[in-house]
Amino acid sequence: MARESRLDLNDAAWRKSSYSNQAGGDCVEVSDEFRAVVPVRDSKVPAGPALCFEAASWAAFIGELKEERDRP
Repeated sequence: MARESRLDLNDAAWRKSSYSNQAGGDCVEVSDEFRAVVPVRDSKVPAGPALCFEAASWAAFIGELKEERDRP
């Protein structure tokens, strides 16, 4: 049985997503330090779990958000 490797996020630099609620409510943080994946976490629970998305999937997701934002 193959063992699942875990990404070490202990020293990762996090930034608040520009899509977060600027009033401090819904705060999503992402780390741009990894080439293949994009870790995402809740800034209100920094020691909690992070979701890791493949970089291409994350880029497609953000692209859809931008398209939606730019629609008249």
